[in-house]
Amino acid sequence: MKRPVENSGKESYNSEVLVDMEEGVVNQLLRGNLSELFNSTQLITDISGSGNNWAHGHNFYGPKYSDTIIEKVRREAEICSSLQGFFLLHSLGGGTGSGLGSYILELLHDAYPKVFRFSASLFPSTDDDVITSPYNSVLSIGSLTQHADCVFPIENQALIDILRKKGQHKCQSSEEKRNKAPFDAMNALVSSLLLNLTSSMRFEGQLNVDLNEITTNLIPYPRLHYLISSMALFTPKGKLPWHPNQHTKLVNQVFLFSDALSKDNYLIKSNPLESVYFNCAFLLRGTPCSISDVNESIVRSSQRLNMIHWNTGGFKVGVCRQPASGIPLSLVCLANNTCIRNRLLAMKHSFNMLFRKRVYIHHYTEYMDFGMFDVCSGS
Repeated sequence: MKRPVENSGKESYNSEVLVDMEEGVVNQLLRGNLSELFNSTQLITDISGSGNNWAHGHNFYGPKYSDTIIEKVRREAEICSSLQGFFLLHSLGGGTGSGLGSYILELLHDAYPKVFRFSASLFPSTDDDVITSPYNSVLSIGSLTQHADCVFPIENQALIDILRKKGQHKCQSSEEKRNKAPFDAMNALVSSLLLNLTSSMRFEGQLNVDLNEITTNLIPYPRLHYLISSMALFTPKGKLPWHPNQHTKLVNQVFLFSDALSKDNYLIKSNPLESVYFNCAFLLRGTPCSISDVNESIVRSSQRLNMIHWNTGGFKVGVCRQPASGIPLSLVCLANNTCIRNRLLAMKHSFNMLFRKRVYIHHYTEYMDFGMFDVCSGS
């Protein structure tokens, strides 16, 4: 069953398979305001969950539901007239998102080797309340590196900081951050990113950037496919620093590019301006603007960026003239930047802190060989 989605005079459809080994999570979604968007026959749930254990999700639930998962994915894929790719949305801290998520990625790699696989992966924050998240995240990184074509790292703390900056969330302690986290607003940020990335599939335009162009232009080597992302104009409706007059369009763009490159607007805690850029993509969406103005904004912004010496002009531009709802002009920045190394090293450090003491190892070796820890930590 497909739900029609409004799209520039045409009819498009959302295709999804929802997988969670705790049925309560999916049941809550089906009772919510968005329940009509989902097909109840495309759900895969269990009862007990994966217990925050990567091995339980990967080596137990993965083989258990392997045939069911690939059959439901095949059912959706066969309806598509032009299959663009797969988006996997999952968390690396828990057991199902990390373990079963990794298994699904491997299934897609084997069943659809020529179809791009994109992953929006929620990285654990430094104050994550899942004790075993260092194990789960490092074990997942190995699969993401080998089987994903492109990974968009996302971090809860970065999303909360963006909302706080825009005045949509206020809290003090770490406990309050967890208990009062505005999950709907945080999910809206991630949804905005994915909608902007896929706008070229839904709306016509002369400078649309297709999904395969992202991988072609932003990934110089297969394993360097972790793209950090930021968005400008996260501000609430009615508080946009927007000037509709023709003579201020360039001012709008200069603000957008400057805001998109600010470390405060990246969806992961990092500072790319202090690291090296391999390449960068700017995906502009909204009120029509001239290419010359866009190029001028890029030239101005590029002066702040430390580009790799063999690719000083490594910029990709996309323009979709159909604005997002309530926002006349928005900008997504995708950067292949060496700052992701610091985040991965921090995850490995947290992993080693636990692994040196061999704590919680026995929970994992019930479902996998001990050697997997050494393999993944060295990958």
